[in-house]
Amino acid sequence: MVTVQEVRSALPAHLKSAATQGLADKLNNIASEPEVVEIIRNNFISYAHVLKNGKYKTGDYLNAVAYVSFKLMRMSNQDAYRCTFPDRHLALVARGADDKEISAYVAAYNKNQLVNQIMEQSIVPSWVLNQDFHQQAINVQVELMLNPSISPKVRSDAANSLLTHLKKPDAVKVDLNIGIVENSGMSELKDMLHTMAQTQRDMIAQGVPTQTIAHQKLGRKDVDDAEVVEDPLP
Repeated sequence: MVTVQEVRSALPAHLKSAATQGLADKLNNIASEPEVVEIIRNNFISYAHVLKNGKYKTGDYLNAVAYVSFKLMRMSNQDAYRCTFPDRHLALVARGADDKEISAYVAAYNKNQLVNQIMEQSIVPSWVLNQDFHQQAINVQVELMLNPSISPKVRSDAANSLLTHLKKPDAVKVDLNIGIVENSGMSELKDMLHTMAQTQRDMIAQGVPTQTIAHQKLGRKDVDDAEVVEDPLP
């Protein structure tokens, strides 16, 4: 039996207040067969993350989970709808709705967005479903490759197939583009250093003592060009 705490843990934060004893009881009594109830309970917890967008009510979610669960048990859409909404189905029959009209209601519900989101979550990837066949195919290729009574061409093709499908995954190369973004201050400093270097070369060419050149100060104008700030060389 699922508890209120388990229901609360499965629901997203904005719906945890909906985890009442009534909801837990409805979930525990949603079907007559204990095995079916267990499947629906498990699916209710497994697919609860579809509620995170805040569009759906917990009651609608429970109905959609039940409907999808019945479909996963290979029921037709009509049977899954009837098991999910027994009272609604009986009401349709009582007022004289024929199979065509009931099928229209079933088809409309089957296209429900919430139902389809849950169906998407329940789909198992084909490579998982067919993993046994994958291994069987490999075994067949191995048998062909090792069978000396088979033509060399077939054995070679089998070997190539195994080499192709069982090769080690290629190493993933990660390229990092690490650079320095030059701002206006850096550009200004670079220009100042370039000018200073050119000035020093000219002074050396003119015979100015190196001690004088070494004590030369670096000047930079403020943004408003109001004054010159003198910074000693490091």
